[in-house]
Amino acid sequence: MKGIIGTKIGMTQVFDETGRAIPVTVIHAEPNTVVRLRTPEQDGYEAVQLGVGAVRVHKMTQPLAKDFQKRGITPVKYLREFRLPGATDLVPGSAHRVEDAFASGDMVDVTGTSKGKGFAGVIKRWGFHRGPMSHGSKYHRRVGSLGSRTSGGGGRVHPGRKMPGHMGHRRVTVLKLQVVRVDSDRNLLLVRGAVPGPRGSLVMVRESVRQKKGAK
Repeated sequence: MKGIIGTKIGMTQVFDETGRAIPVTVIHAEPNTVVRLRTPEQDGYEAVQLGVGAVRVHKMTQPLAKDFQKRGITPVKYLREFRLPGATDLVPGSAHRVEDAFASGDMVDVTGTSKGKGFAGVIKRWGFHRGPMSHGSKYHRRVGSLGSRTSGGGGRVHPGRKMPGHMGHRRVTVLKLQVVRVDSDRNLLLVRGAVPGPRGSLVMVRESVRQKKGAK
């Protein structure tokens, strides 16, 4: 099963055999705890629930704390589920390490939460064009026509219209990144290119779906 939870450390560069610099993102993936297995017979699909991070029991909800106690597993702070082939081969309560999941040259998809940019208008958020800036114009950086009509359209703004609002802080997945190096001694994973999220944010690394479909 190729998947693990990690923390984004930041970006740096490494050099290959020819001396070429390769930009990489460093992900700290400490050993994950196998918390729960999802089987096709019981749940209708195959998956594994991994957990990472220490947490005090009194800071957890009582049902979740009792579930860990019933399973005999040390409570963890973050839980994530991976739907990947071979997930049911893992043993609940065991440690899933970075060297068990990936090797150099593997192609992975990385999921994280993008950086929040706060409230933004349509020009910054969606790339809208501005209005005339000359004297006399009263419409510079606003939304423009919302496309609503009293006849046919119902006199309302239809769902999905691009509007001003909170920019960023969304779940983003970057597909088909190459694993450049795996440092099992320090639990580090070096992935070529950038991954979403600020430093210290939680990321999910899994086997690339595009590789399975044979895409170039």
